[in-house]
Order: sequence, then structure tokens, then C-alpha cells
Amino acid sequence: MDFDTITSISTPMGEGAIGIVRLSGPQAIEIGDILYKGKKKLSEVETHTINYGHIIDPETNETVEEVMVSVLRAPKTFTREDIIEINCHGGILTINRILELTMTYGARMAEPGEYTKRAFLNGRIDLSQAEAVMDFIRSKTDRASKVAMNQIEGRLSDLIKKQRQSILEILAQVEVNIDYPEYDDVEDATTDFLLEQSKRIKEEINQLLETGAQGKIMREGLSTVIVGRPNVGKSSMLNNLIQDNKAIVTEVAGTTRDVLEEYVNVRGVPLRLVDTAGIRDTEDIVEKIGVERSRKALSEADLILFVLNNNEPLTEDDQTLFEVIKNEDVIVIINKTDLEQRLDVSELREIIGDMPLIQTSMLKQEGIDELEIQIKDLFFGGEVQNQDMTYVSNSRHISLLKQARQSIQDAIDAAESGIPMDMVQIDLTRTWEILGEILGESASDELIDQLFSQFCLGK
Repeated sequence: MDFDTITSISTPMGEGAIGIVRLSGPQAIEIGDILYKGKKKLSEVETHTINYGHIIDPETNETVEEVMVSVLRAPKTFTREDIIEINCHGGILTINRILELTMTYGARMAEPGEYTKRAFLNGRIDLSQAEAVMDFIRSKTDRASKVAMNQIEGRLSDLIKKQRQSILEILAQVEVNIDYPEYDDVEDATTDFLLEQSKRIKEEINQLLETGAQGKIMREGLSTVIVGRPNVGKSSMLNNLIQDNKAIVTEVAGTTRDVLEEYVNVRGVPLRLVDTAGIRDTEDIVEKIGVERSRKALSEADLILFVLNNNEPLTEDDQTLFEVIKNEDVIVIINKTDLEQRLDVSELREIIGDMPLIQTSMLKQEGIDELEIQIKDLFFGGEVQNQDMTYVSNSRHISLLKQARQSIQDAIDAAESGIPMDMVQIDLTRTWEILGEILGESASDELIDQLFSQFCLGK
């Protein structure tokens, strides 16, 4: 597949020690030779080398920057095209000028994710590996990056390819049945083989889907909302969990007027932590907007941290709020244990039932460890499974695996009901196609364009 030559800045914008301008395509080295001056032309150096020199403006012969230029020749590159990477000082003006020169002499600005898209289109990686590249960039914990790296290395791809090959073998046996229908023993053997292999594939799909909940949490973070009446210590809890003073803490009720959101790593569990405005009836217009946003955050939460004040008895507002959240995953927290106890714990236990109950003092930073352990226990059963497992963490992959499971179940049901094999073949072929969508082998151009548009510009 023939492409033009693309260019972009591949490091974050802003001041830094190093900035990188990357070119990929058939003219990458040629454009480099126009701009680069060193001991040798870039077209004459060995592949996979880094070369010291200067970038020169050919029109004025002015030295623009002192650089180190990496030269990587196809096909042993990320895009399977010729690539050069111009490493320069990280000043905004300098790196932008080098970018402009590369476009002046033949390259065009890369689209978001276009390098990875070319790697996919040139057969360097499949679509699941391409998506894992962005997951790796966005990962917020060590475990999340490990999951993404395993997918980049092809662990999920290998399993999907193995399942698709098994389906092809089943289809081949079905073809034998269709071609030689006069042999009863062939029909029986084919049906037995189909059922045995299809059930095995379904079980493998089930095993992958069982990792989906953990994988999705590690990829996207657990949406965790801190709720309670005003001034029970919600903002202090946020500050303690993220170990920073992001939320304003005062004795004045209603200080938090809006939803505050932060990411935090709690014992390997990435939390998208949301501190909400205290939920209560209020005439303050601004606070009322904050309360409505709090209610919306509650409806979207994976986990709710319900905070109560140890220094106050339960109120009608507490009980009303509990009615709203009682069917969700909730950890109840009695905060301010450094103050005199006025909350009736036995009464509270009757209301919350078997919900986890933690006692904390945010002022003295007591109970935080117990809270973190409880969060991990609630979602991962006390421990995250082996890091070497193949997790399914992408929502698109999970949806397709569910469709594939249903399709192969339809094939199993049809075979067990004695439906003709050519009809069973339709469901098997559909399963094969659905699994191919995970790898990108049967994905539409629109889907591919949409997926890569979510990437950052230099990747």
C-alpha cells in the first residue's frame, strides 16, 4: 500500500529538554537529506542509527538547530515505512520551525493516530494491538500498563486467531458432511465434532469475558463518587486519597459547589474519584446546581463512598440519601472518629445491612488503609488476578466477544436440534467474522477511522 510522507511533533508541546519531530513515508529520508547537514547524508548512513548534525534552512542556509537524527529504514520500523526522528531542544519556537520545514519540503501534517494506523494497514499490528497502544499511553497504574503491553505484544490477538482457526476447522468438517450426505456415520461424527469444538470455543470466550470486569476497571478506572451531607468530610477524604489539597476544606457547610474529579491509584485499582457537593435541600442557586450534578454523578458511579459524621446522629437527609444509593455498590464510612461519638452505630447497621462499614478520622489520617483494602476487596475479591493473564479491557472487544458467544451458542443449539448443517454453518461463519472484527480483519473503514481519530497527533 502506497502512502505519502507524514510529519508531526511526537513529544508534548511546551518547554522541555528534548523535542522530537517524526517523519514516516517514502520521502522521509529524502526530506531529511534536504534539511540535515552532518558528516554523511542520512541516505548514506546505516539503518537504526542516530546521527549528530544540524538542521539548515535550505532557502537562507541558516542553521536552525543542533540535532540528533535517528534513521530507521523499512520494513523494520513501527509503520513498516522509512522513518526519521529529529531530536532537538524542546523549545516551542525551534521545534515548530523544524516541523514547518519538513512540510515545506514535501511532508504533510499527520492526522491523529496516523502512525499507528499505518502500522495496522501495513500489517505490522492488528487492530486490537493498535488500540492497546493508546491504552498504554493513557494507563494510570502499573497493572493497567501491563495489561496494555500484553495486548500490544499480541496475547489477545493470538487467542482470537486460535479461536478463528478452530472455527475454520469446524467449517471444513461441516463441508465434508454437506458434500457426502449419504454417509450417516460422517454426519454423526461431524455433529459430535462440531458440538465438542464449539463448546470448547464458547468456554474460551467465557474465560476472556470473565476478565472483562477487571480489565475494564484497570483501563478506564473505577468511577467512585463520595457522597454525604455537607461538612461530613468528603473533601478531606478526597485530599487524603489523592495525597494533595485539591479540594477546599472549611467548617462552612456547602463549600464544595461543584463536582471535583481526580484519578488516584488505590492498591493497584485506578479510581476516577469524584467529590460531590453535599446533597441537601437548599435555596442557594449555585449550590442547587452542584447538588443536581451530584445526583447525576451518583447515577453513573461504579462505587459510592457514603460518608457520615460520627459527631452527629443520623438525620432524615442521611436516610433519604441512603434510599437513593442502597442498590449500588456502597462502602459506608463513619468519619470524624476523633470527635465525640453521637452516631448510633447499631441503628446504622440495621439500616445498611451487610454493607461494608469503615470508621475514619480524616483529620488524624486514621482508617485510610482499611478503606483502601475494602475498595480492593469489593471489586477484585482481595487480589487482582495474575498479571500474566490475558485481560479483555476494551469495551469494543467485550461487546464483540459477547456477540460471538451468542452466535456460537446459536450454532450449538441448532446442531443439538438436528437443524441441517448448512444452516448451522451460517452461525459458525458469523462467529468467525465477529472475532475477526476484534483484529480488524472485517472492520469497516468508518470504524477504523473513528478508532484512530481518538489517538494523540504524534502517535
